Amino acid sequence: MGVIARYREHLPVSDSTPVVDLREGSTPLVRSRNIGPALGLKALYFKYEGLNPTGSFKDRGMAVAVAKAMERGARVLVCASTGNTSASAAAYAASQRLRAIVVVPAGEIALNKLSQALMYGAKVIALRGNFDAALTVVRELAEQYPVALVNSVNPYRIEGQKTAAFEIVDELGEAPDYLVLPVGNAGNITAYWKGFREYHLGGRSKRLPRMVGAQAEGAAPIVVGSPVENPKTIASAIKIGNPASWEGATTARDESGGLIEAVTDSEILAAQVRLASSEGLFAEPASAAPLALLFRLLREGKVERDSTTVVVLTGTGLKDPDAALGNVEPPVELDGDARSIAKALKL
Repeated sequence: MGVIARYREHLPVSDSTPVVDLREGSTPLVRSRNIGPALGLKALYFKYEGLNPTGSFKDRGMAVAVAKAMERGARVLVCASTGNTSASAAAYAASQRLRAIVVVPAGEIALNKLSQALMYGAKVIALRGNFDAALTVVRELAEQYPVALVNSVNPYRIEGQKTAAFEIVDELGEAPDYLVLPVGNAGNITAYWKGFREYHLGGRSKRLPRMVGAQAEGAAPIVVGSPVENPKTIASAIKIGNPASWEGATTARDESGGLIEAVTDSEILAAQVRLASSEGLFAEPASAAPLALLFRLLREGKVERDSTTVVVLTGTGLKDPDAALGNVEPPVELDGDARSIAKALKL
């Protein structure tokens, strides 16, 4: 079942709210077999959100946002996106026979995600400028025309995304010591903190995790304390210069006693390769940012090794495979039989 059916009692839905459901959520919490032990961690888990229907965590919030939009009579959805949100909004619109309009920064959307949005039937507008400019435009569009905005500024997106925190507690039996995740537009860290707090207040967990957010060095407005006019990073999902949920992110950081720091693109790509080659989990570059940050924080003694830590992998590596291919060996081309292959591979 999807997140609305599974967590109805914790969501702002009623009998008049349509049950929008692509079987999102219930993603695996994978215990690290290699990286965690190598780091000396008591327990390291990966929340693999890339196994949601369209390949990212966005589907959780989209299910609730679309359901509430339909409840209000909306027939057209609109969003700004660098990739994941576009695919999610378009898929859920298609499932409910709604119209989807996706505004993307020209030349800055992951091609695989663009193909998803187009295949689901969305009308895609490539806008000159970055994501922040695109978000400004769609917010104005939603204010002036009968369309429902489904970016994370929509509070129902946050409501749906908080269910990932519920799932972690349900599986572990308690909140982890640390929750480490990427921070771009900052809706997800806001949502996780909301979910953990609600479960804690409801008696479902005895403690709260420290929230640790990772930004990319070239797109780290929360870290530097001011908007970044021209954000730059290989991690397109967090290539955002002025997060819409900035306050939610800093609240989660401060209330939990956590932190938000930046990592370089080199650190991100190295972590992406290590995650895939050591754990068999291929995640988008943004998902590797929290793992890269975890490596550094452990070296600096800012994360206790005798802890249970969950790293959130927000989306599949198939979103942007070109970013990964530049950091691995290319295929070996040979003419010959099994003997020549064995010789080349030194079997």
